[in-house]
Amino acid sequence: MGRPALLEHAAADYLNELARQRPWTRSRAEELLESLEAFLGEPAPLLAYTRLTGEAWLRTLPSTDQTEAAELLGDFRAYLRDWGWLDHARPVNQPD
Repeated sequence: MGRPALLEHAAADYLNELARQRPWTRSRAEELLESLEAFLGEPAPLLAYTRLTGEAWLRTLPSTDQTEAAELLGDFRAYLRDWGWLDHARPVNQPD
């Protein structure tokens, strides 16, 4: 039985890609993703991050950070989908 994909591994992969494309945003994105992971409980399985948990996390942030964080979540979620992280993280159906 394989281990579940962790949010921290997907985030590190995303941040490496972000550093290639927009290095000036990497530091802030890393800070926000670490905050998300702490909210979800470390080490958080990737499947703990859903649209609903992302929205709940956004509500915990100061209003001045919410727009930036929401944009990051949209970009991160697209990355997870486009690079197969979500497919890889889906649990395998097992007989009862």
